[in-house]
Amino acid sequence: MNTLQSYGWNELHQTNWNEQLQNFKSTTCIVGRVTLEHKHMYRVVTQQGEWLAVCSGSMLHHAFDRRDYPAVGDWVAIEQMPGEERGIIHSILPRTSVFSRKTAGDSMTEQLIAVNIDIVLLVTSMNDDFNIRRLERYLVAAYDSGAVPVIVLTKADLCGDPKDFIDQARELAFGTDVFVVSSKTGDGIDQIIALLEDGKTAALLGSSGVGKSSLVNAICGDTTMTVQTIREEDAKGRHTTTHRELIALPTGGVLIDTPGMREFQLWNDSESIEGSFHDIDSLSDSCRFNDCSHQSEPGCAIQQALSDGSLGEDRFASYLKLQREIAYLERKTNAQAQIAERKRWKALTKSQRK
Repeated sequence: MNTLQSYGWNELHQTNWNEQLQNFKSTTCIVGRVTLEHKHMYRVVTQQGEWLAVCSGSMLHHAFDRRDYPAVGDWVAIEQMPGEERGIIHSILPRTSVFSRKTAGDSMTEQLIAVNIDIVLLVTSMNDDFNIRRLERYLVAAYDSGAVPVIVLTKADLCGDPKDFIDQARELAFGTDVFVVSSKTGDGIDQIIALLEDGKTAALLGSSGVGKSSLVNAICGDTTMTVQTIREEDAKGRHTTTHRELIALPTGGVLIDTPGMREFQLWNDSESIEGSFHDIDSLSDSCRFNDCSHQSEPGCAIQQALSDGSLGEDRFASYLKLQREIAYLERKTNAQAQIAERKRWKALTKSQRK
């Protein structure tokens, strides 16, 4: 029999559940956690077992954007279909954290990667595929999610000298824990397991081939996930995980494994950049003028840092690029929000007339 505690249930979720129960006319709903999502079908673990589930008609009727639908990691109110191991999801409990990105391509929609997570394990390998700018983007999104970011450098057994990779990661993420692991030898795995004590939920984020599936297997002590090798000619990985899945660990804690992501566009606001670019923000405070554009103004601390090399040009360029990207997203999403709000009120007015 599954216990909710082994899937991360805690006092905060219990409080949310008690408040949720007051809104239900039916007393047949129980709480469960979404462990797998496939299109509009969900696998939900409950105290009474695992059920395949769909959203109720009322829930679908009131859903206007992605956040109105369940995602892997969600705690939901679910009702069992009579005589079947299937269920109907009636509502989503309040989320404690949300890690998301802009959907790949031209679509201006949000993709939920994982919710209700305590820790985001930002996984990258110590080989030619190591990309500090991509890690920077992950870090910005992690700060915005509400979860604690942790950087995990994998494939230590294949790296002759990991010091340069470690130094780059620590310089990028000042104050963030950086762990070096080898899924093959087991080095560093105990440190990751220790993070997940007391029923913590962690999501693994990283591009294809960085060793996420091998890391899951090393933590679980089995072959939970299929593993594929990287391409030798460019060190780039092949997709192994094709869906998001929540896994309860035998040692306690929960892991959410996610598909590798080559493209990662932010879906958040500009405030989240401050946590990742604290060095640039500190320099901005030292500029002579409060409205300094950091171009040609006298007394610009950022231009001085660029001149003396204490601030890398590539890092400042990345900062400006992310600022432009987020400003563009905010303009687009604000326009979409207005359209969605009009549709919401129109639907509510229509239902009231009926």
